[in-house]
Amino acid sequence: MRHGFSVIAVDAADVEATELVSAGVDVRASWNEPIEGQLDLVVKSPGVPASAVPVAAAVRQGVPVISEIELAARYLPNPLIAITGTNGKTTTTELTAHLLREAGVEAVACGNQGTPICALADAIDPAAWLVVECSSFQLEDVGEAFRPRGAVLLNVTPDHLDRHPSMQEYLAAKLRIFERLGPDDLAIAPTGMAIPGRAPARTVDLDGQVATSIAWGTPGATHAVLGPIAPWDGVVLRGAHNRQNVLAAVSLAAHAGASAAAIAAGLASFPGVEHRLEVVGTLDGVTYVNDSKATNPDAAMAALDAYPERVHLIAGGKAKGTPFEDLVARAVGAVVHVYLIGDAAGEMERAFAAGGIPTTISGDMSSALDAARDAAESGDTVLLAPACTSFDQYPNFEARGAHFRAVAASLGVYSAAV
Repeated sequence: MRHGFSVIAVDAADVEATELVSAGVDVRASWNEPIEGQLDLVVKSPGVPASAVPVAAAVRQGVPVISEIELAARYLPNPLIAITGTNGKTTTTELTAHLLREAGVEAVACGNQGTPICALADAIDPAAWLVVECSSFQLEDVGEAFRPRGAVLLNVTPDHLDRHPSMQEYLAAKLRIFERLGPDDLAIAPTGMAIPGRAPARTVDLDGQVATSIAWGTPGATHAVLGPIAPWDGVVLRGAHNRQNVLAAVSLAAHAGASAAAIAAGLASFPGVEHRLEVVGTLDGVTYVNDSKATNPDAAMAALDAYPERVHLIAGGKAKGTPFEDLVARAVGAVVHVYLIGDAAGEMERAFAAGGIPTTISGDMSSALDAARDAAESGDTVLLAPACTSFDQYPNFEARGAHFRAVAASLGVYSAAV
């Protein structure tokens, strides 16, 4: 409204939006019908499918439909870095912004997690770099204005198939991150993947064997232009998947002007991100790890790569239409016992039982942690890596991870011992 628009806010739920009403917004709650009258633009929340009645009606009328990140890009002259992928988005986003700040460059992590990019319009130095985490839902509706200077697609594995009709459509949404890049911009994608836009596709790899790599992982984090950055024992983040995230962040920070020394300092000082392989503490020699953000099987498998032995796994929640067989195969030999919570407990019990892995349907977090605490021995790990969303028992994965921490603390898990 600061820019002269009359605004209608629509929600299918019976919401209260007193602040919006006070600001002069026409708020329509419990609304599931077309908007009558002249519309110039629809800004669709990422959680709203294109099939929603007001959105579909607007499309039929020829009204442009865009995402919040596209809207923000129209009003923010700042240089953008964009990051997407099934897993690792938030860690890579936060790390890239941290590396830039370590180099003395003003940078803000925003987008899909944390600060919405629209909240920065008219509120930030135009020279600051915006490091934008992008979901497939947000990228579905980008347009001409969303033009990053550097963009990365970290990985693509089955996810959100309850929303996207197929893997092909899910991938197509992710690939839109590259559409507006120019030949001098940096585009990083998985090896061999064709991407849109004019930027040449670069990759990151752990072995230094890919000709198109901009960064690789031997003997430590190494950049094609800056050279060796840091040995892996100088990097806080743990796990092979995080090494890929680190190499992407290093490449993006270097593209934005950060030096090798500043990047190395940032890799050593990065505190990590809540709910992503977050070590909560120890009790009787057992380590408790919160990876509540592991909301799909591939993310849970990455957690098992970081903790490959003697794991007591807490998993379950609301399934997303993705199979669990690969997770079960990865768990064989690593997972001592699985404690299942939430709606998907029965389905996951059958999958783990087929792999010969003992399971208990605990039902809720407190029961699961109680049972894991009683069974775990010194040297073991109790790992929350649900492989499902939280929306059956919690409002979001943050609340689920916070509950894991709270219950662990009530059992006597002592964070200072880590």
